[in-house]
Amino acid sequence: MLDVRRLRLLRELAHLGTIAAVAEALSFSPSAVSQQLSVLEKEAGVPLLERTGRRVALTPAALGLVRHAEAVLARLEQANAELAHARQGLAGPLRIGTYPSAARAVIPAVLAELSGWHPGLEPMVTEVDPAAVAAALRAGELDVALVHEYDLVPADPEPGLAVTRPVFTEPMYLAARAAGTVAEQRDRPWIMSPRGTLCHTMAVRACESAGFAPRIRHQIDDFATVLALVAAGQGVALVPQLGTAQPPPGVVLTRLPMYRRTRAAFRAGAGSHPAISAFVSALHTAVPPGLGGGTA
Repeated sequence: MLDVRRLRLLRELAHLGTIAAVAEALSFSPSAVSQQLSVLEKEAGVPLLERTGRRVALTPAALGLVRHAEAVLARLEQANAELAHARQGLAGPLRIGTYPSAARAVIPAVLAELSGWHPGLEPMVTEVDPAAVAAALRAGELDVALVHEYDLVPADPEPGLAVTRPVFTEPMYLAARAAGTVAEQRDRPWIMSPRGTLCHTMAVRACESAGFAPRIRHQIDDFATVLALVAAGQGVALVPQLGTAQPPPGVVLTRLPMYRRTRAAFRAGAGSHPAISAFVSALHTAVPPGLGGGTA
């Protein structure tokens, strides 16, 4: 009989690529991950890993097993959701991931709604970049999370995860000392989020679409700080609507024909869990005025 916990390790190896990354994501030691995968190979009776130096690759048999593991894990999430429906009332922790601007502008109202509807529920909020959400959800560190995508950075489907339709849509703004277009900022220094974030990729692609490679001076992951630097003449930036609250004097915001869309993400099969359903309902209720609920 194949062990579900070991199947989960194999699934993560397929997504993360290295045993070290799996160990970090699931809070194991690399040697423990290797040992458990070796046991899984014995259970399966066929080679699952091809070792080349320090790296490993999944065999065709392993890739097929990963597809079955995805289905098994999704069914377990569905079973857990059914059991939760059978209990009386919602109680216990709900681990929520969110990106910073939503943490400030949206999540407090969501938590207030949840508290009124289900006082026994214990929401626990963690700030996490959407690029890191998939691994955190699959590892069980989060139960549900807000993720976003940009026109220039569409989200690829994540194995093992499901997402809602867009809950709200924000226009993007050019933040500068004077009104203008992105193309007109080719000679200006740019303020962007750190490399590896979706916001950074979006800003770089916006500049490339306007015909130039940006000269990045600052890398800041807080939009209030970004706007303060713009006001200080340190460069220009692209900022979504949730990040434009109370811009400092001297900052001119020019609306662009670009949008950021936010969805709720959770493990495949968990969408019917009453706690996650309650979060999604509260999220729709708490959307700030002026933000659309679908494609722009």
